[in-house]
Amino acid sequence: MEKVTPLGQRKSDHIRINLEENVQSDLSSGLEKYHFIHRAIPELNLNEVDSSITLFGKQLSSPLLISSMTGGTADAARINQNLALAAQQARIAMGVGSQRIAIEHPELAWTFQVRSIAPDILLFANLGAVQLNYGYGLKECQRAVDMVGADALVLHFNSVQEAIQEEGDTKFAGLINKIETICKKLAVPVIAKEVGWGFSTQDISLLTQAGVSSIDVAGAGGTSWSQVEMYRSENEYRRKLAEDFLNWGIPTAEVIQNALQVAPTLPIIASGGLRSGVDIAKCIALGASIGGMASPFLKSAARSVDETINMINLIKLEINICMFATGSKTIDQLRQDKLVNK
Repeated sequence: MEKVTPLGQRKSDHIRINLEENVQSDLSSGLEKYHFIHRAIPELNLNEVDSSITLFGKQLSSPLLISSMTGGTADAARINQNLALAAQQARIAMGVGSQRIAIEHPELAWTFQVRSIAPDILLFANLGAVQLNYGYGLKECQRAVDMVGADALVLHFNSVQEAIQEEGDTKFAGLINKIETICKKLAVPVIAKEVGWGFSTQDISLLTQAGVSSIDVAGAGGTSWSQVEMYRSENEYRRKLAEDFLNWGIPTAEVIQNALQVAPTLPIIASGGLRSGVDIAKCIALGASIGGMASPFLKSAARSVDETINMINLIKLEINICMFATGSKTIDQLRQDKLVNK
């Protein structure tokens, strides 16, 4: 029988709640405020559209990332394997969930390890940035990267979630200097990622100065992790606390613009409430390099590889149709004044 650690139980709870409960933020991503300028005569054939991109030296068939989700349990391992098999077949990028559990319990590393079945994908390792204030350093970051054969390391930021959790890690002071050290010394690029509340311009300025290679904006509009914690808690006081943060955060469209304002040359990963290829295409048109999704893929991967592949193919086709119907043969052309703010 699988031995479940307290951290493993938390992982299991997170998967179950995301699959079974309504954890959608009441805030919108802000993407509904934009629409594409439709071209009835695009002067382009659909099969000529090329949505491929290059990120961190790897070519992807489409600007689509399966965002970081899970690991640490047998169910999480099955989900990661389904995601990785689909990503390999579709030639898209993927991130694994927070690997802290496998740093502390090395026997669980296998639940994150997908490189053998997805040798060619752009793959991101993942640790909570706040762990740098709880004894983690370059050694642990490198272990996370080596554990999965990653091309980059995601450091995720979840201050509100940690504050709501009874067992949360809330020492965020002095973190930026430690992030700068990791950026300078780690062998792979570092990506700063929010988990659904977005980055302000001040945040992005600090992260850029610290030397991150990319920012995953993860704005409000998708899964609310305060809502996830509300369902997880058995304490009525904590449930009320979590519920009151349902509308917290900066919408995704706004955070993309924050990033462009402060760090116009940095690759931007757009995530937070993206639910279709149309949403990803809008983010690309706003200036992002790639769009990430978690919740839709969690639900498909919990069922099968085939369902995950079908979802990827649908999203890729939607992106291509957006390009076709705006007269955009390439991703760069999609960024050239193709959106209108309603």
